[in-house]
Amino acid sequence: MNSFEALINRLSEQRLLVVGDIMLDRFIYGQVERISPEAPAAVIRAGTPEESVGGAGNVAQNVVALGARCEIVSVTGTDDAARIITRQLRANAITAHLIECADRVTTVKTRFVATLHNTHLLRADWEETHPISEAIENKVIAAVKARLPVVDAVILSDYAKGCLTPRVIAEVIAAARAAARPVIVDPKGSDYRRYAHATALTPNLRELSLALGDKVANEDADIERAARKLLDLAHADLLLVTRSERGVALIGRGTAPAYYPATAARVIDVSGAGDMIVASFALALVSGAEPHNAARLANAAAGLSVAKKGTSQVACDELREVFLSRPHFAIRSKILDEPSQLEARLRQWRADGYVIGFTNGCFDLLHPGHIALLAEARTRCDRLIVGLNSDPSVKRLKGDRRPVQNETARSIVLAALSLVDGVVLFGEDTPLELIMRVKPDILIKGADYRLDQVVGREFVESYGGKVSLIELVPETSTTRLVSSIQAEG
Repeated sequence: MNSFEALINRLSEQRLLVVGDIMLDRFIYGQVERISPEAPAAVIRAGTPEESVGGAGNVAQNVVALGARCEIVSVTGTDDAARIITRQLRANAITAHLIECADRVTTVKTRFVATLHNTHLLRADWEETHPISEAIENKVIAAVKARLPVVDAVILSDYAKGCLTPRVIAEVIAAARAAARPVIVDPKGSDYRRYAHATALTPNLRELSLALGDKVANEDADIERAARKLLDLAHADLLLVTRSERGVALIGRGTAPAYYPATAARVIDVSGAGDMIVASFALALVSGAEPHNAARLANAAAGLSVAKKGTSQVACDELREVFLSRPHFAIRSKILDEPSQLEARLRQWRADGYVIGFTNGCFDLLHPGHIALLAEARTRCDRLIVGLNSDPSVKRLKGDRRPVQNETARSIVLAALSLVDGVVLFGEDTPLELIMRVKPDILIKGADYRLDQVVGREFVESYGGKVSLIELVPETSTTRLVSSIQAEG
């Protein structure tokens, strides 16, 4: 029961190891204004090539962009492309363990793209796909085993360029499992038995079809049937299937499937989207996310990625904006007067995977102590509901001269705060009935209470919720403030 805020904050604490096929992505952008007189082909007025590390290297760059540390083990040639890759990895603070092979060329993918509408015209590949030799396999395996004690998870990025041979895959997975390190695989090919006992696989729909030797329709029921076959075949725990414009599907052993729609407002370039999925999914899992929230985070990261040109990375702050920014509610829409409004809002937040927090009070004259309490409460959940005592309730608790502001005014002031996502009035002396309606994931009170004094504690803990106490700002209270004002008057 971790909030997305806590999850995103923990991304930077992780160190991942990426193993797989590294390459150089080269993009040549230009204008297309005519057809060649020599052949029916577009003529592109080419600009300066833009180069970035691709394949497993792009996975590593995505990990770093999300705030974590990353190491990579891969194989290159001894050519200019290898030197460019080495420089770029170093510039991105990625610790590289690159094994050079004099008899191989480094994979280079060159894409020619018309700047108008970002249209891909042609891709030219320089590559060798034959498996690495036994001697190079030994070096790759040794490099991985040497780094396992200091990393939190392993990503296998398979582009079928020869680095991840069946022996390398089997020994890396076995060593990682022995070291209690999860292994997340971005797979290729048709034989997924070679990924046996990996923690998770992240195929796209085409790869899922290829692995089963049968076309899989992009429908929920078809994907679930195919995914469960593949889970059994690969002896894996989780499958995260990317579905292009339909988002992602998460299927796990013994759990109901979950489907998350695509989040991209517009698609500019899908290059590298799979790299973003595997990087963000793996990073979320080792940061403590349960699989469904890890899938939500990966889906959002992919949506941000495809809205950019080329193989672009997604920064941690961009994910914060997606998950932590408040909906652009009008103030009035945060005041949930009707039970149906509250229930609808709670249903939507739970469907989105948010951790819901609850606190309550009179909030008669808002002061720094209130703000500190609400600010700290908001860091412990994704959406914060504030239960607000009605005017008659305040009078019973505080006396006939209170409240200073009526319930409408107090509701508006609270709803205007970005820290608050919903305000609900209650007329009882305690918020127990409201707490039972909200059923929050976390119940928050000031530390002037003991845990055994918190109303609703037993109810919240009965279904696995938590109770959290927050230290108060000393010498700040509405009663003190009101007394001071009355004394001056």
